[in-house]
Amino acid sequence: MRDRALRLLARREHSVHELLRKLRIKGGAESTCLTVVEELAGLDLQSDGRFAEAYTHSRVSKGFGPMRIRQDLRQRGIEDELVEHQLTRDAEYWIKIAEGARQKRFKGVAPETRDVWNAQARFLAQRGFPSDLIYRVLGEQL
Repeated sequence: MRDRALRLLARREHSVHELLRKLRIKGGAESTCLTVVEELAGLDLQSDGRFAEAYTHSRVSKGFGPMRIRQDLRQRGIEDELVEHQLTRDAEYWIKIAEGARQKRFKGVAPETRDVWNAQARFLAQRGFPSDLIYRVLGEQL
């Protein structure tokens, strides 16, 4: 089990929750899996903090917003304190990310009709941006 866990961690960071789930799927006993993961965490080979940082960076670079990233991290067993530490940024940072995602998806076309505005707003909402940021990115006209 230890070798399998090390191979998984060599590919990318994993949260404790993910690592335990993957080890259990491969037939590891609950107590063995817990022992292995605790040992690796004690040796700093597994870290939820590093996982949260890497995951957040990856999702931000793909144009996802704070609400979606928060939900994804919580589903992966990351504690709220680590989640908030990763997502605490000023509004201008998230506006820049949202505008970049909108530009990429809609090729820079500004919303000129209510239907286009709604489509872009839905896209940003699905990406995890809160409504106040969406209004700031798209403007409140229309």
